[in-house]
Amino acid sequence: MTGVQAVRVSRALRIPDAVERDDLASFVGRAVRLDSAAIVRLRAREDGTVGAWASTGFDVIAARSVHGELSPSDTTVKAGELLTALAVLRTDAVDPGFAIDAEWREALPPVTGFVHVDDVPSKVVSELVERGVALAREHGGPNGGPPSSLLDQEVISVCGADDQVGVPLRCIFALSGMGFVGEGDDEPVRVRVTRGWLRLDARYGSILRRRRPQFPLFVVETHTR
Repeated sequence: MTGVQAVRVSRALRIPDAVERDDLASFVGRAVRLDSAAIVRLRAREDGTVGAWASTGFDVIAARSVHGELSPSDTTVKAGELLTALAVLRTDAVDPGFAIDAEWREALPPVTGFVHVDDVPSKVVSELVERGVALAREHGGPNGGPPSSLLDQEVISVCGADDQVGVPLRCIFALSGMGFVGEGDDEPVRVRVTRGWLRLDARYGSILRRRRPQFPLFVVETHTR
């Protein structure tokens, strides 16, 4: 075995199920469309799944998991390289790409411990995306994209038994841009939190962001019955 072959064997992402491989490729592909420089953190879990966390260009993390194996058990790669491996090779095991572990500068969000605050109908999310896009076009930043001041605005406020949580526009844009929201108007988007993290769970995936104080621009309030 040559040295190059040995390296490729030592770095491997194995996903036996073809549907799950395609699902992960779609997830990574959307991250690349949102940000051509996106990176993906991969980590093996004790339950036989591999967690994938992708940067989105909105300072928000997108998350997905698949059943599989990973060696080494924790690595960060360029999303473009991972997408090429999954979409072109289409084999059970692929080299996920060159390790760029130092580029993932933030701790991963916890897997458990999130408390459900409330649900938001997908119709509300879609309406907020449309309004946000219109505002972004009106108040575009120097590079043509939405300014941070707009993205940081809280556009949803949800109230649970013990907490009131604001959701910034950047989270709504990331959720929509990743294609996570179901097509039905009443599809729920679940808002969950820990002390340090905000998480939105939709039919096709989750996005996460550290909780920070924000200032409201336009707000939709929902209340737990």
